[in-house]
Amino acid sequence: MDKQRCSWCGTDPQYVEYHDTQWGRPVRDNRELFAKLCLDGQQAGLSWLIILRKTGHYFEVFEQFDPVRIIEFDEARVEQLLLDPGIVRNRLKVNSIIKNAKAYMALQQQGFDFSDYLWSFVGGQPIDNALKPGDDFPTRSAESDAMSKALKKAGFSFVGTTICYAFMQAVGMINDHLVTCPSYQECRQLSQ
Repeated sequence: MDKQRCSWCGTDPQYVEYHDTQWGRPVRDNRELFAKLCLDGQQAGLSWLIILRKTGHYFEVFEQFDPVRIIEFDEARVEQLLLDPGIVRNRLKVNSIIKNAKAYMALQQQGFDFSDYLWSFVGGQPIDNALKPGDDFPTRSAESDAMSKALKKAGFSFVGTTICYAFMQAVGMINDHLVTCPSYQECRQLSQ
């Protein structure tokens, strides 16, 4: 059987690099998970490639996604961000990162480890969907529904079930690489 990568990343070099080195690899770092959740929320209504191309700048202007620093952003900082062409200049999306930082800090103050909290929705281990060419790619699951509901209740925004599912795929909570993709086995091995 010919090993071909998942077709969704197309041929754009940055997208291919993202697919081959990041997407689906299990992430357990709290800050990295927080950043990825926020960035997935920025994607709402847009292609991931747009956000991928802006990711480096997002890290610069959002203090490396340090929630402690982000919760200090005031209205003047928001107005400054809304003038920055290096990010998605949408007030709701900019404010969502600040809101998410506050929710993150609140969970931490309640004694939750963010990584353990998020990974609990998949029982701590990646779900392997073993997708074959021609299978429909899921866009939500019972797990993403539960995560979305819990995150919203905790005060997060831009965390609908479809965004949560994409996030879960990206951080390796769900392995949705096609079984014919070289990254499929790599992600399986990383999860063990």
